Amino acid sequence: MKHYFYALFIIVLLLNSCKKEDNPYIIKKQNIGLLTDSTQVKDLKTVFALDSVLTDKPNKFNKDNTIEILDTQGKQLLILTPTKGKDSTSTIQTVQITDSRFKTEKGITTLSTFKDINTNYKISSIDNLLNSVVISVNEINASFTIDKKELPANARFDMTLHIDASMIPDAAKIKYFMIHW
Repeated sequence: MKHYFYALFIIVLLLNSCKKEDNPYIIKKQNIGLLTDSTQVKDLKTVFALDSVLTDKPNKFNKDNTIEILDTQGKQLLILTPTKGKDSTSTIQTVQITDSRFKTEKGITTLSTFKDINTNYKISSIDNLLNSVVISVNEINASFTIDKKELPANARFDMTLHIDASMIPDAAKIKYFMIHW
């Protein structure tokens, strides 16, 4: 009987030691570290309690407020846009990734290039905007913005031009990286 107890104790210890910790910087389709698509604004202080500071910042595009997440040294990590401004029960609609420590499961960060995106993910669409192109990847609910300065001259100024993946240089750098829920 004594041996069974020790064997059970060792098995429990082994299972506990194999438990995988959540990576606070991994980006998946429905979560970024401990932040999920169902996290409410009121819960953000708990989610980022150990290493981050929250500040409200008026969004220059609309009347809602964005929430800026900073690490303890004051470096910006994320910019969150809630579905409803000034509502503590609102969930997060958009997350702008600003720190290169955050990466997708396939290794894409803010320092990645178009080639990295194109190699690792199926591009869902490419939108031609005034000063940039937006590359959407539905697999992870992400959009990557690339400045048109990175494109060949013939693709920079014509907003009616259909931008194809072959028109974007492999070395084109990501300007913005956003996750949409």
